[in-house]
Amino acid sequence: MLKYKINKRAIIVPFILVTILMVSSCAKRNLTYFKDISQEQDYQLKEGIYEQPKIVVGDLLDIKISTLNPESNLLFNYGIVSSDNGSDNQIIHDPIIEGYLVDSKGNIDFPTLGNIKLAGLTQEEAKQFLRNELASLVKDPKIEIRFLNFKVTVIGEVNRPSSFVVPTERITVLEALGLAGDMTAYALRENVLLIRETSEGKLIHRFDIGKKDILSSPYYYLKQNDVIYVEADKRKLNQANVNPNTIAGLTIVSSLVVALIFNFNDIFK
Repeated sequence: MLKYKINKRAIIVPFILVTILMVSSCAKRNLTYFKDISQEQDYQLKEGIYEQPKIVVGDLLDIKISTLNPESNLLFNYGIVSSDNGSDNQIIHDPIIEGYLVDSKGNIDFPTLGNIKLAGLTQEEAKQFLRNELASLVKDPKIEIRFLNFKVTVIGEVNRPSSFVVPTERITVLEALGLAGDMTAYALRENVLLIRETSEGKLIHRFDIGKKDILSSPYYYLKQNDVIYVEADKRKLNQANVNPNTIAGLTIVSSLVVALIFNFNDIFK
């Protein structure tokens, strides 16, 4: 009858090796933003230029017309009666119909004016255009135009990937990442991808969020429908492609092999 005498090394060594493998697989990453800014020096950087968003196909616009004539306000505002004399009356209405959808030709269907093209104009330019078009119908109209669907999307290695509606119509790359809960420890901060729809097609730009240059980049301010994609580190991708059962099996086999190598003589005495 064989007597088994288990040496402590048969138990300790495999666990040590597994621990070393786990630690070595987690290489050190620099998670610092703006790592090229010295702590001993103040910087004066020129911020990226903010451009007023232009109306594009697919935008949903909230257009409010305010005049001295309540009947005209009712006509132009889909059920909202508002006048400059201080008295406001509200009519129950479906908020969905308040928006004017910019169609594939860049037009909106506006009461009394019919199809008018607003695509390619900024909000201020669109206000002036409407003011000129309404000059023969109402006197001194006050016009307000807002984007109802100004949104940006952040996906990839962030804590809360999602699309975010921006009521102020002004947002930076850093603010968008903040809304998404910041990047995870596996995020490639030096290779963040911006995808933007333009009249010529999709614009794709990569930037390093870890350097101060992003603050003065023309892409620092986002535009409506921009998509930010944060790529994952290759080590995480490799982990995602490995079956957990395979890892467990390899760990068990390697532990048995190490135990036999170091304790072969002691076990079978």
